Amino acid sequence: MGKTALAAVALLSLTALSGSAVAGQGRAAGHFDRPQDGFAPATTVLQDGTPSGIGLDPKPIDDAWAQIAAWTEKTPDTEHPMYAGAVGMLVHDGVVVSRTAAGKELRYADGSGTELPPQEQEPMRPDTIFDVASISKLFTSIAALQLVDDGTISLSDRVAEHVPEFAVNGKQDITVQQLLTHTSGLQAEVQLWKLPPEQRIPSVLALTPEHPPGTHYEYSDPNMITLGVLIERVTGHPLDQVVQEWITKPLGMTDTGYNPPASKLHRIAATEFQADPPRGMVRGQVHDENAWSLGGVSGQAGVFSTADDLAKLGQTLLNGGAYNGTRILSQRTVEKMLTDFNGEFPGNAHGLGFELDQRWYMAGLSAPRTAGHTGYTGTSLVIDPASRSVAVLLTNRVHPSREWGSNNRARQTLAQGMARALAVFPREGRESFYAPGAATLTSAPLGPVNGPLRVSFDAFVDTQRDPDGTDALTVESSSDGVTWRPVPLTATGPGAPDGPQQELAGSGHRAWWQVGGEVPAAPGEKVRLRWRYGLDEQYEGRGVNVDDLKATDGHRTLLDSERDSTELHLDGWTATSR
Repeated sequence: MGKTALAAVALLSLTALSGSAVAGQGRAAGHFDRPQDGFAPATTVLQDGTPSGIGLDPKPIDDAWAQIAAWTEKTPDTEHPMYAGAVGMLVHDGVVVSRTAAGKELRYADGSGTELPPQEQEPMRPDTIFDVASISKLFTSIAALQLVDDGTISLSDRVAEHVPEFAVNGKQDITVQQLLTHTSGLQAEVQLWKLPPEQRIPSVLALTPEHPPGTHYEYSDPNMITLGVLIERVTGHPLDQVVQEWITKPLGMTDTGYNPPASKLHRIAATEFQADPPRGMVRGQVHDENAWSLGGVSGQAGVFSTADDLAKLGQTLLNGGAYNGTRILSQRTVEKMLTDFNGEFPGNAHGLGFELDQRWYMAGLSAPRTAGHTGYTGTSLVIDPASRSVAVLLTNRVHPSREWGSNNRARQTLAQGMARALAVFPREGRESFYAPGAATLTSAPLGPVNGPLRVSFDAFVDTQRDPDGTDALTVESSSDGVTWRPVPLTATGPGAPDGPQQELAGSGHRAWWQVGGEVPAAPGEKVRLRWRYGLDEQYEGRGVNVDDLKATDGHRTLLDSERDSTELHLDGWTATSR
């Protein structure tokens, strides 16, 4: 592929975008409960603003950032600071509503955590440049999909058609799509830095699959190393040049690329003190040992970037592949990036290049089309098309040592802050009852009743329900306030479960359900009802709202929360207008 063709891929003019099908701009601004289809207008360009200015509640964002900042120091439940420093950025409907930095770019002198003298430590700043580690895989994936867009390759191509030596040891049928979705059967990791330079790439291309292609999901660095090689073979250009000319330069991502120049070293967050290989405190060079051994440029790692640049990439994908007059991907291809190709492997939803619906770092923004990726150095990018939001968290959690632990709680906290800043407006009246965590809402004794009670209410449920666990809303009844029995419930509405349910859980639908059930009761009894939201120890959704709680006994109304809620006891629930 020559330079003219490269330019044609990277620099389509905005006139080619005018026929794009996009949803109405601004209709869902500030809303969690109005999920959007399609893409944002291709003309959407990031601008600075405030949470309240775009209809968000600033408090969940402020609370999230306060917690993320606190983790730059040791806390009662952590042995070490979670990371030396962090930069966070939140975008909604094209508006940057939060851009914040805390902690240090450089803090430690060695791998044991000896702190540098205060005057030698360097503060984190909003434009700090981070080694984004495996977020690099997104750039490799986008470059490959640009080749698909222009017809140079196809998803069904066998990799060996373009890289003949890859065909050995049972890999002859592995496709480009299987590399992008991590279903090639290749192993998770390799240790190239332990091999002579001339053997490193050949050793990857000579690997033997651990599973037949297409039969198993395994997140694999060799997949992306191989895809990077394929891109170089097909284009005739080094991967870093392709990424620069096709992605970062057209999008104006001026601080994104491989092997950053020494002139930017003062802005780069330090990573790990490495003894094996003996590299000392790594700063300005890629942390990943394999990418380092390949000269800093590889399909699985090597990219450095900033929160602003990654937010720009996120907005490009929300726009359907275009930004500021330049289209880098077709809408059709972006849609495939947001479509799960791994339905046979529950819990491992994956589009082309992007992970999908991963609650362990997307928290309340999780949904079937929510896309993202993390990086080993402590980075994450979450793109939520349904609310047209982007969450970027960049930390140097491996500074000074990878052994100091995970920053997954911080990833969840930022995404959850965005989810809870978005509004869920009441179905009836001015307020609904909201439970962000474990909570119980209990009625006063109702009756004496003439017989079975009919209970009805509206529920907005956004909770975990996946192979890792379930956070559920249940309704229970009691005649003595001691023994509680579940009330079978039937829900209707977008995404509601079929048939009677003992509990309600799930996410992705982002819509109110109408819920009803019958409570067995003997004539003369008094009955209490309670709405209980319970959490397991795994991941959380945005939470649960309930509204318009009613209980009737024939023609008698015994409970109506819209008329009188004073007889309801709230433990963990709050009345909220949004």
